[in-house]
Amino acid sequence: MKKISPSILVLSVALLAACAACTTNGPTNTAPPSNASAPTASTSPSATPSASPAAPASIEASLPVTLPVLDAMFADEAFAGELKSKVQLTDEQIERLRVVAREGTASLDEKVAESGKTSEATRAAAEKINAVLGPEKAQSFMAFVRERWAGGEAALASKPNSVPTDTRVVVNAPAYRMDVFEKGQLVKTYKVGIGYPEFPLPQGLRKAETIIFNPTWTPPDEPWVKGRFKPGERVEAGSKLNPLGPIKIPIGQPSLIHGGKNPARLGTFASHGCVGLTSPQVQDFAVVLAQIGGAQLTPQDVAEYAKKRDKTQNVKLGAPVPVELRYETIVVEDGRLHIFRDVYDKGTNTEENLRKVLEVYGVKLEDLSEQELAQVRDALSAMARDARGNPINATPTPTPDAKSKKPKGDGRVTYTVKGEKEVVIEIAALNGKGYPAPVNLSPPAPQKKQETAAPTKKKKANG
Repeated sequence: MKKISPSILVLSVALLAACAACTTNGPTNTAPPSNASAPTASTSPSATPSASPAAPASIEASLPVTLPVLDAMFADEAFAGELKSKVQLTDEQIERLRVVAREGTASLDEKVAESGKTSEATRAAAEKINAVLGPEKAQSFMAFVRERWAGGEAALASKPNSVPTDTRVVVNAPAYRMDVFEKGQLVKTYKVGIGYPEFPLPQGLRKAETIIFNPTWTPPDEPWVKGRFKPGERVEAGSKLNPLGPIKIPIGQPSLIHGGKNPARLGTFASHGCVGLTSPQVQDFAVVLAQIGGAQLTPQDVAEYAKKRDKTQNVKLGAPVPVELRYETIVVEDGRLHIFRDVYDKGTNTEENLRKVLEVYGVKLEDLSEQELAQVRDALSAMARDARGNPINATPTPTPDAKSKKPKGDGRVTYTVKGEKEVVIEIAALNGKGYPAPVNLSPPAPQKKQETAAPTKKKKANG
């Protein structure tokens, strides 16, 4: 049984400022770039999923809506209008919701939900929304927000660990992994950073249509911005203070795939509901995405854009590329069973879910050996913990009070995962089965040092 070494729980308001870029739409230049060739369609990816699953037992668990999520929705000017026309909310109700969402996001600088759990943040948001709208109207409102948060389509693959047969990008949040498939073949894998538990990466089907080079960023009017940025004053493209990095790729409000992340943020929390990459990674991904999306873009083109850091330019894909956002904590990969930490505390690491995954590969739980079964049950228990190390549905770890010693730059947001993140188990019955192993991984996995035997001393010759 192989385990990832534990990380230490730390908090940082500075990174929170950077991650808020995911929730803010800075102005961009929508004109085609002067040095980019007109895109020509070479593939025809479809934004329609191959199949739709049965409705999840708990939509709230599947698509958690927190106050920061709602605050991000209000960053889109069209959202308020849609609430009036599609949910029939009044101007007064919309304004009260806007205030509640803003206060909930601002409080991340002053106090966090007592647990730092996604489920607690979701429950707190539901209580606030019920108080504003009443139970009946709140139910309609939450259904609308969840549909929008899923990108308008809540449909995902019909089976666990589904391998795409088309062209698309697949992100599995608990695995911190993003895969690029072209016509059913895995061509590239990236290790990524994901949204904080207080601002979870959503599930659902999105699409990428545009690659934006040298994006600007407009800091929101939040307490954690003060002292570092002036709220509302645009941070120019190419600025070292711009948290978006050299490229952002919108995949539906308020989520992005973007660069600018420190390599240390890969494999942990790094954003407000976005997929985070380092700048070299996102530059590489832009070329790969353009290729599968039918646009002309070479590494040399990307290098030219990087030289003109103060100029925002867009490259339109020839056809939209589906971006599937998953939350799978039990994954059969290349013949081995991977059980990931339930970082958004959705209660997914159960024997029931394990049975569903094994059934996809024609294996029953009873087919496992006694040793394998013991390892699997231990792993499910060990990984059924939230980001702070609390067992799911258990008493949460309390937030330190004001008198306790806090880490430097404390932003009171769950910044990284406490404890191991993954358990990998060899299962004989799964040999040769499962989701593909990473291909052309970025960044490359560290090479294991080969142990060499100590040199033996030569015996002295007799005589």
